[in-house]
Amino acid sequence: MTGFRCGVAIALSFLAAAAPVSGQPAPAGRIKVTSGSAFVIRQGQTVPAQIGQLVFEGDGFRTAADGRIGITLNDDTRVSVGPGSEIRLNQFLYSPAEGQLGFVLGIVRGIVAYVSGRIAKLSPDSIRLETPSATVGIRGTRLAISVKP
Repeated sequence: MTGFRCGVAIALSFLAAAAPVSGQPAPAGRIKVTSGSAFVIRQGQTVPAQIGQLVFEGDGFRTAADGRIGITLNDDTRVSVGPGSEIRLNQFLYSPAEGQLGFVLGIVRGIVAYVSGRIAKLSPDSIRLETPSATVGIRGTRLAISVKP
């Protein structure tokens, strides 16, 4: 192989390794803060939450009485999960160029603080916070919600 072809082959192999595997979802964001007993629930598996850990659509988050989790999503939405809480990231679509925008957060129990990001600015009607007894439409704001079981 010539030097040029070898270089191209190496560059392509690096690109292939860096590209997401087909069928693997893109991350929705990452955990920025965690303390105490805090967990991520993904595909039925529960693992301790860690700073820097990627989060995905469909992930659940659970904290014990001493736990907290702070999450920043790709559109700069921020979600803080307080002690004794459980939530689920039911939907996260952030592809403005393709017109795909949506955010649905299921709040099972506990205390959650929400600060809207770019999705709320670009498509306010595509934001929903769901609780066992109500659905709240958000149009760009900050709020805290407490859901009792």
